[in-house]
Amino acid sequence: MRLGIDLGGTKISWMLEDGSKVVSHERVPTPQDYEGLCALIKQIVVAADQLLGTRVLVGIGIPGSVSPNTGLIRNANTNYLNDKNLVRDLADLLGRNITIANDANCLALSEAVDGAGAGAHLVFAVILGTGCGGGLAIGGKVWEGHGGVAGEWGHNALTRLDGFEQQTAPCWCGRYFCHELFLSGTGLERTHFRLHGEASSGREIFLRAHQPDAQETIQRYVDQLARGLSSVVNVLDPEVIILGGGLSKQPLLYELLPKAMDHYVFSDGHDVPILPAYHGDDSGVRGALWLTPSCY
Repeated sequence: MRLGIDLGGTKISWMLEDGSKVVSHERVPTPQDYEGLCALIKQIVVAADQLLGTRVLVGIGIPGSVSPNTGLIRNANTNYLNDKNLVRDLADLLGRNITIANDANCLALSEAVDGAGAGAHLVFAVILGTGCGGGLAIGGKVWEGHGGVAGEWGHNALTRLDGFEQQTAPCWCGRYFCHELFLSGTGLERTHFRLHGEASSGREIFLRAHQPDAQETIQRYVDQLARGLSSVVNVLDPEVIILGGGLSKQPLLYELLPKAMDHYVFSDGHDVPILPAYHGDDSGVRGALWLTPSCY
């Protein structure tokens, strides 16, 4: 019996599994403060215990990562999580150990186990949503690296910037030219507004892909994404790259990306498959389920 919880910027998703059967799966808005978040997680866990009549194992996917030195969350775009010891606080609140991993690592794990990356030894996953992040699964397990920052692709700097891109304001993290500034959904919308003075959602921009203004924005976005992903291929050479998050649902990306990446991959050809998450919006919370010790 296990419970997976995915902490998103705008919503929290949880999935309760009894054996191989999903018995509950819900989404609610994300609380606006840390105390409200902990209270909601306690409410979810207590309800899960009562439903199954036992103490469930709990895995949680979070934005950001946990420092192996301090136990504190860092680099989360849900700012109230930063510098909090969520593992300790929830253990005190719930009287049990909690397993936590970066949300993009949860995506990578879910897709590596039985999704679009099933059978691949090295899976790199990217979330293109409110924020932007990356995660690694190697041999069907999350790989966090020596310092717990493996896969923190969202806050690597985009390369080969042109003059327009160099005018971008700093990232919320304090660094300059982070992938998240350009490749998140909000980054795409910001680029479109800067180019054309029009506020449009990412979905609206792709729906108007035949129009010159949207076409210019999309072409720039695809080139930026190609630059970002080619750096992953050049360093890790994964067997597959999985895209999750709202922008991953745009079929046009999968048509345009391979050719765009050919310009940047240091090889005589680019053949790493780029695929949407097989489990869609549920992949992150499914990966949180797989974090629990019984799953290995």
